[in-house]
Amino acid sequence: MRTASGPPASPKSPAPNVRGGRRAAIVRSSALLVGLTAFSQVLGFARDASMAAVFGAGSDVDAFLVAQGLMNVVLGLITGAMARSLVPPVSRAVDSGRVDEGHRTVRVALTVTTAVLVVASVVMFVAADTVADILAPGFDPATQRLAVTMTRIVLVATVFIAGTNLLAGAAQAHGRFFWSGVQGIPFNVVMIVVTVTLGGQFGVITLAVGFVVGSAVRLLAQLPAVRQIGLRLRPSFRVRDPGFREVVAMVPPLLVGSAILNVNTMVDRAVGSSQGPGTISSLSYGWRVVTLAEVVVVTAFTTALFPAFSALGTPERRAELRQATDRVLGVVLVLISPVVIVLAVAARPIVVLLFARGNFDSRDVELTSLAVAMYSISLVALAVREVAARTCLAVGDSRTPVLTALAAMVVNVVGDLTLGRWWGVGGLALSTSLSVVLAAVVLSLLTARRHQAVGLLPMLRTTLAVGIAAAVSAGCGWVLLKELPVHHAGDALLALGAIGTACLASYLGVLLLLRVPALAELRESLRDLRFRRTKPDG
Repeated sequence: MRTASGPPASPKSPAPNVRGGRRAAIVRSSALLVGLTAFSQVLGFARDASMAAVFGAGSDVDAFLVAQGLMNVVLGLITGAMARSLVPPVSRAVDSGRVDEGHRTVRVALTVTTAVLVVASVVMFVAADTVADILAPGFDPATQRLAVTMTRIVLVATVFIAGTNLLAGAAQAHGRFFWSGVQGIPFNVVMIVVTVTLGGQFGVITLAVGFVVGSAVRLLAQLPAVRQIGLRLRPSFRVRDPGFREVVAMVPPLLVGSAILNVNTMVDRAVGSSQGPGTISSLSYGWRVVTLAEVVVVTAFTTALFPAFSALGTPERRAELRQATDRVLGVVLVLISPVVIVLAVAARPIVVLLFARGNFDSRDVELTSLAVAMYSISLVALAVREVAARTCLAVGDSRTPVLTALAAMVVNVVGDLTLGRWWGVGGLALSTSLSVVLAAVVLSLLTARRHQAVGLLPMLRTTLAVGIAAAVSAGCGWVLLKELPVHHAGDALLALGAIGTACLASYLGVLLLLRVPALAELRESLRDLRFRRTKPDG
């Protein structure tokens, strides 16, 4: 299936912020990705709920999550950097009609990445015992052995995930978003089936096996897009390819950025491993809840925008890029903020509704609810950071996001070693939120100063208006929460519905009174979804 993005636009095509055919195509592509991602995230919650019901939030799940983290030492350091670096040069090649050059770049990137990952996976397989000792020092011997065994299983998925990410990036550069958006659906279906049917009989080891099988199916889901864009999958080591050289030039700072993200997760889990069974899994479940909106709205939206942003990355089009970024930031702030309020106020009803069944007991509910409340602080900052980072990458600057991530890592590590040791789950989640807020603020300032690609004054005005609306909304939610009992899923559903309705109504009412410009941008986007434009206005 092909999204309604039309033929590749010329370099003089209207910018994404201009009303017209290209803008409407981007909006429709964004809506497609949002819908597919939302469905995938619903299945992801079903997957996590299945894990929670079968295994609870105990040491077995902690071991599986650490095993995934060890795999990410390999996967995150290489694949993420290569996939993100691939989109700008391939997008520009497609935009200017040099499709074959873009294909050549993809083939070289895929071949080199696969070769490096095979070697890295073998090294990690051999060193799994030592790395597990370092990254989860608080585990008892049985849990640690289980983590090592599952690490060696999930390493098989490394190449599958690398191929998926690179092929999805190539398709997105061609304006094809359906298959990249659908990839999480078969993965989650496989995980759910394996967990429910085999988990009780074979134990938590089935999660590792399901992860590998699901990753292979995810890769297969990208093949229709590969065929649609005319990409032939054959190995190529033509490392002198100009597009690949551009990718390689961007990789080192992004590699450091991926390493920083992994360090944050590893320190969280290393400290969490000494805070009692279930700490790591409670943090994981809580983070999963909080990042739903960020993944569905922000990541899906910016994924569709990234190729268009990349086309605006040249110096002569910087004003267009700044205007596009300002509009996207305004819309994102307006959309994400009420979700933050609902998560913070209704953390316990949400956790009871999603997870409180089977082996997920009252202690697990309390720990996960605390994690959701503390993590919710970071959600707006995650959204701002994602948009600003994509803007930096569009102009070829991968160093600025890394510098801000490095500063955030220091805050996170210090917070883990202090707040995390003092307050357990709450302290670990709070230190993560504080680090993300710092990263978002610093990255926005640097992007505005170095590239004039973010308007700080419009962003500040929108932030103040949204902050006022959010404060009123939170007050309404807290009043309702005190009056509503939450003992089981039925109570939780009623409480969540009442709190969500009250928060959203009060939030929108204040924004309308303040006449926030981003509301008009939202209305235009909705019109673009309803009325397909065939040529630019004016």
